[in-house]
Amino acid sequence: MKMVRTLDVPKLPHSWNYVILLCGYFLFLVFGAMVFGALEQQHEMGLRRQVAEARSSFILGHACISDNGLQSLLEQVLAADNYGVSALENISTSENWSFSSSLFFVTTVLTTTGYGHTVPLSDGGKIFCILYTILGIPVTLFFLAFIIRQLTTLFTVRPLHYAHVRWGFPQRPLAVVHVVLLVLTVTGFFILLPATIFWAVEDDWNYLESIYFCFISLSTIGLGDYIPGKASNPLLKEFYKFSITCYLIIGLVAMLVALESLYRLQEVRRFFRLFCSLDSQRSRKEDLQGILSQDELSVTEASGTLPIVDGP
Repeated sequence: MKMVRTLDVPKLPHSWNYVILLCGYFLFLVFGAMVFGALEQQHEMGLRRQVAEARSSFILGHACISDNGLQSLLEQVLAADNYGVSALENISTSENWSFSSSLFFVTTVLTTTGYGHTVPLSDGGKIFCILYTILGIPVTLFFLAFIIRQLTTLFTVRPLHYAHVRWGFPQRPLAVVHVVLLVLTVTGFFILLPATIFWAVEDDWNYLESIYFCFISLSTIGLGDYIPGKASNPLLKEFYKFSITCYLIIGLVAMLVALESLYRLQEVRRFFRLFCSLDSQRSRKEDLQGILSQDELSVTEASGTLPIVDGP
């Protein structure tokens, strides 16, 4: 019998996974920069021309106003706008630091959204903001981690365990279907539906801009180019701000629960294990076994002993 000799293909060292990951991420950054540059440069140049033409037309139509005087006025207006004070509104009415606006500011700071449209003006406010966030951000992260763990157990672990034990559905396809339904539910209830409300309430927002605001906010990017409440009814402004504050907190929790459920998929875990050492994989496997046993125990205690039956 003739023996066939197979060639051993050398495997790359485990450290090369990090090199590949680093190079891939750098290329991803370069790709994003090139696309944004190609899309936005023309619009920026057009806006610059419009501003220059508007300024020249204003100077020609108002001979009594000097170019230096207009420059000084624009600098003051832009400086005030950076602190959330608009020259287009009644300057005697201050709404940036009412209770609802202050609560909205605190929420955006502690969730690291940080729109930047309202910032502390006084030195005392800046010092308090530093001290408050040093304590508040870790507390917020702890609070979110606790809530997300409980909600993930309630909306992911227990339903999957019940469906698998009660009806005998296979775990892997069931987990994928569950994550897809959860992502669609979060998208519908916390992005599409709120975007429809913002589209109806905000006079100068279209539907795409409303979706853009919801996603940028719940992903904690918070660019600050769209801020709700500027065009709302003044009588409902306080309630509107408070409602948006609640939306940001609840929506952020819902999105994190969906991401945590996605991370629990075996396919996703397998990808992350490519960048873990063998020792850390063994340690994490032991930890996960302990956690899963505790979760199964808690599910059994909460729902009672579920008999495995073949039919209803």
